[in-house]
Amino acid sequence: MRKPTHSFLGAALGAVAAAAVVVVAVAGTAPAQAHAPSASASAQTQAGAVAQAAVPQRTPAHLVPRELPPHPSSDWYASDVTKGLPETPPFCVEKTFPSAGATHRAFWTEYDTGATQIVVRTGTVAAARELAAAAEKKIRNCAADWERRFPEGTASWRDYGALTAEDGAHVYGVHTSYPDSEPGIHLFGVGRDGRTVTVVTWGEMGGYDQAPLADFKRTTTTAVVKLYHP
Repeated sequence: MRKPTHSFLGAALGAVAAAAVVVVAVAGTAPAQAHAPSASASAQTQAGAVAQAAVPQRTPAHLVPRELPPHPSSDWYASDVTKGLPETPPFCVEKTFPSAGATHRAFWTEYDTGATQIVVRTGTVAAARELAAAAEKKIRNCAADWERRFPEGTASWRDYGALTAEDGAHVYGVHTSYPDSEPGIHLFGVGRDGRTVTVVTWGEMGGYDQAPLADFKRTTTTAVVKLYHP
């Protein structure tokens, strides 16, 4: 049985250094690594962002650092908005979003906390509904899928309910734990406005009690409202 690997502050700081040289560009986890039981959002989202060409920020608009849940000991930092999907997809929503019509932005802190926003402009409202539903299904199944991949670990998820934002949004939480590793807590917000879908992921080491749920719900609502209001 292979043991998932971890990459937290060191990877995040490396990504920050890379961002100072390369113009980078967005909405855990990356909260969590797909192969890590308690992956750091800050470590993954950077890696995908720095490798891609920056695009101007235009409608649909993305979150900015001050709109992320406040961190008690660090500012938030952000890449530019970048065309396509992150090179390393956020935990739980791998292979969910098409690269066509997609933009993303990565966010990180000086610690292990990180976030990602992905925005996808689809061709029709029906396609957007299907995409949002597929993302929510992946998140709801994520804990069980993770436990099948890592049977020595444990995972759980929580449904934090719907939000009133444009054509709807929903927030979830996923917790992972693996022997001799730090646990990981991840929040996900999926929302839609017309034919545009966004997912915001947030993650760090810890448990449900540490998750800034109220602030993250505000972040998710803001992300959905901003899709057509830059």
